[in-house]
Amino acid sequence: MTENLTKQDFLDKIFDYENEKEWKYKGDTPAIIDFWAEWCGPCKAVAPVLEELSNEYEGKVKVYKVDTETEQELAGVFGIRSIPSLLFVPVGDKPQMAAGALPKEQFVQAFQDVLGVPPVTA
Repeated sequence: MTENLTKQDFLDKIFDYENEKEWKYKGDTPAIIDFWAEWCGPCKAVAPVLEELSNEYEGKVKVYKVDTETEQELAGVFGIRSIPSLLFVPVGDKPQMAAGALPKEQFVQAFQDVLGVPPVTA
């Protein structure tokens, strides 16, 4: 299941950018963060794919969403200029940003390449 993040949730669960200079992910499970907005058509196309992936990869990858309209500071911190923007957050490594509505296969590939999470077999 996807989880919406507020700025405080982000500081508590992902990274405390107000007090830390170097990126240090607080979680113990790789994550993907979807920066989206209600008015964004491609974001709506990505939402069911992310929901499906969050179920398939339950316990292996956490799927978070940040509404860029209500969390403008977070969007600004990450320099979000276009949405959807997706932040892939591996454990113990630097995050990587991808822009645009990716097809499910590309998410699965990124989970493997960036997050180190093998594909889930049906």
